[in-house]
Amino acid sequence: MSKAAATTQDSAEGVVSTMRSLGPGIALSAAVATSSYFAEPVFAGALKGVTGWSYTLPAIVIALIVGIALNGLASRPTLQPGIAWCVKKLLRIAIGLLGVRIALSDIIELGLSSALLMMAAMALTITAGVYLARWFKVGDGYGVLAGAATAVCGASATLATATVVPSYPQKGADVAFTVVAANAVSTLVMILYPPLCVLLGLDAQRTGIMLGATIHDMAQVVGAGYAVSEPVGNTAVIVKLFRVFLLLPAVLAIGWWFTRSNAQHAAAKVPVPVFALAFLGLSVVNSMMPLVPDLQPVYAPIRSTLIQLSSWGMLIAIAALGLSTSLTSLLRIGWRHIAVFTGTTLIILITVTAGLFVV
Repeated sequence: MSKAAATTQDSAEGVVSTMRSLGPGIALSAAVATSSYFAEPVFAGALKGVTGWSYTLPAIVIALIVGIALNGLASRPTLQPGIAWCVKKLLRIAIGLLGVRIALSDIIELGLSSALLMMAAMALTITAGVYLARWFKVGDGYGVLAGAATAVCGASATLATATVVPSYPQKGADVAFTVVAANAVSTLVMILYPPLCVLLGLDAQRTGIMLGATIHDMAQVVGAGYAVSEPVGNTAVIVKLFRVFLLLPAVLAIGWWFTRSNAQHAAAKVPVPVFALAFLGLSVVNSMMPLVPDLQPVYAPIRSTLIQLSSWGMLIAIAALGLSTSLTSLLRIGWRHIAVFTGTTLIILITVTAGLFVV
């Protein structure tokens, strides 16, 4: 056998060996994600039929809960490598693909004063998360997770931030709790904030900015904004997209801060090559496409496919996170975690609302 043929055979055997190692865990994560996707409308229909409430529990939260319930099964050694790959590698790929949702023109429409208000509120919220976590003695890691989830984009920001937060014993449970808390609080404020805007006398544009800048998850931003009016909804979505665009610099800044802080955080590394450059590059491509209308028929289905891949990648990754999180560790989370998350939510609400009366 020639040297080239031997090398090719070794490479093929390596790929097969890797797939055998990762396959079972990836398959289980994908199965949990798929079942959660189909369970979402079933759950919503059943809830409406029994109670009359029109509420949809997102598939990403269902996947997390189901994964945690199956943690005992997932602890088997044959499943661990694939589950770990989903949490560490697939997650970063999915976050990188989020860039295809963003266009620079959307951000320009905000105006400089609104953009500066958003950036100031987000920076203050993340910083407040760290200090609140220290005050309540739950650790800097949870503080930045709660701050990023509140300031940027809920579950997506939580998972992205987790990639640059150094490992600590309670990290998996903190990430899982933050994802659930972001969804629960977003749903609550989706109902409470529109009447608050009326009470404060905000016009349509400022109402849209307030909703888009303070509600954690995109689905709830859409629900709150378009429940008021179409102009309010449009503004809220643009503001929310601006916050998503800032996911990259926010995560990189958090990673840099951990690497520059005390010795116990020295293991943190900013994963620039994996998702940051992809996020930025896809954002630029997505911004340039309207300038080349002849390419739209080709680009539109590609963009749609990438969005779907990103959504499914995030769903599978969160299912894997649930599978790697024990219920026992979650039960150790107490009122201090809730207090920190409530604090960051109030910080961004007060900052944005006060700023709207100034700018």
